[in-house]
Amino acid sequence: MKIDNIKLFGDRLKKLGIEVELAGNYPWIYLDKVNGKKVEGKFLGNHGFTAFFLTNNRDNPYKITDTKIVFRKIREMIKIN
Repeated sequence: MKIDNIKLFGDRLKKLGIEVELAGNYPWIYLDKVNGKKVEGKFLGNHGFTAFFLTNNRDNPYKITDTKIVFRKIREMIKIN
Protein backbone atom coordinates (compact mmCIF):
# COMPACT_ATOMS: atom_id res chain seq x y z
CA MET A 1 0.00 0.00 0.00
CA LYS A 2 1.38 3.38 -1.00
CA ILE A 3 1.11 6.31 1.35
CA ASP A 4 0.76 9.67 -0.35
CA ASN A 5 2.68 11.88 2.08
CA ILE A 6 1.68 15.03 0.28
CA LYS A 7 -2.05 14.33 0.50
CA LEU A 8 -1.67 13.28 4.13
CA PHE A 9 0.27 16.48 4.87
CA GLY A 10 -2.45 18.68 3.31
CA ASP A 11 -5.34 16.76 4.88
CA ARG A 12 -3.90 16.98 8.39
CA LEU A 13 -3.24 20.70 8.08
CA LYS A 14 -6.73 21.24 6.67
CA LYS A 15 -8.20 19.65 9.83
CA LEU A 16 -6.37 22.36 11.79
CA GLY A 17 -7.81 25.09 9.56
CA ILE A 18 -4.61 25.60 7.57
CA GLU A 19 -4.77 25.60 3.77
CA VAL A 20 -1.52 24.99 1.90
CA GLU A 21 -0.76 25.26 -1.80
CA LEU A 22 2.22 23.46 -3.28
CA ALA A 23 4.07 24.03 -6.54
CA GLY A 24 6.38 21.60 -8.27
CA ASN A 25 9.58 21.84 -10.27
CA TYR A 26 10.97 18.33 -10.64
CA PRO A 27 12.30 16.95 -8.27
CA TRP A 28 11.35 19.67 -5.77
CA ILE A 29 7.91 20.43 -4.38
CA TYR A 30 7.65 23.91 -2.93
CA LEU A 31 5.42 25.29 -0.20
CA ASP A 32 3.85 28.06 -2.29
CA LYS A 33 1.05 29.52 -0.15
CA VAL A 34 -0.26 29.14 3.39
CA ASN A 35 -3.85 30.31 3.92
CA GLY A 36 -3.61 32.26 0.67
CA LYS A 37 -0.44 34.13 1.67
CA LYS A 38 2.59 33.71 -0.64
CA VAL A 39 5.53 32.01 1.11
CA GLU A 40 8.69 34.12 0.93
CA GLY A 41 12.23 32.84 1.21
CA LYS A 42 14.14 29.84 -0.06
CA PHE A 43 15.01 26.50 1.49
CA LEU A 44 16.98 23.76 -0.29
CA GLY A 45 16.09 25.13 -3.70
CA ASN A 46 16.70 28.05 -6.02
CA HIS A 47 13.06 28.98 -6.64
CA GLY A 48 11.17 28.64 -3.38
CA PHE A 49 10.71 27.00 -0.02
CA THR A 50 11.20 23.27 -0.64
CA ALA A 51 8.83 21.17 1.48
CA PHE A 52 9.13 17.82 -0.34
CA PHE A 53 11.28 16.18 -2.95
CA LEU A 54 10.70 13.20 -5.19
CA THR A 55 12.54 9.97 -4.42
CA ASN A 56 13.25 6.79 -6.37
CA ASN A 57 11.28 4.70 -3.86
CA ARG A 58 8.10 3.26 -5.42
CA ASP A 59 6.43 2.75 -2.04
CA ASN A 60 7.09 6.28 -0.87
CA PRO A 61 7.73 8.56 -3.89
CA TYR A 62 7.83 11.81 -1.86
CA LYS A 63 9.87 12.74 1.18
CA ILE A 64 9.51 15.80 3.40
CA THR A 65 12.71 17.82 3.53
CA ASP A 66 12.91 18.76 7.22
CA THR A 67 9.82 18.51 9.37
CA LYS A 68 10.92 21.09 11.94
CA ILE A 69 11.84 23.72 9.37
CA VAL A 70 8.72 23.19 7.23
CA PHE A 71 6.36 23.47 10.20
CA ARG A 72 8.30 26.44 11.59
CA LYS A 73 7.70 28.19 8.26
CA ILE A 74 3.99 27.29 8.34
CA ARG A 75 3.67 28.70 11.89
CA GLU A 76 5.49 31.85 10.76
CA MET A 77 3.07 32.26 7.84
CA ILE A 78 0.04 31.80 10.09
CA LYS A 79 1.26 34.58 12.38
CA ILE A 80 1.56 36.90 9.37
CA ASN A 81 -2.08 36.26 8.36
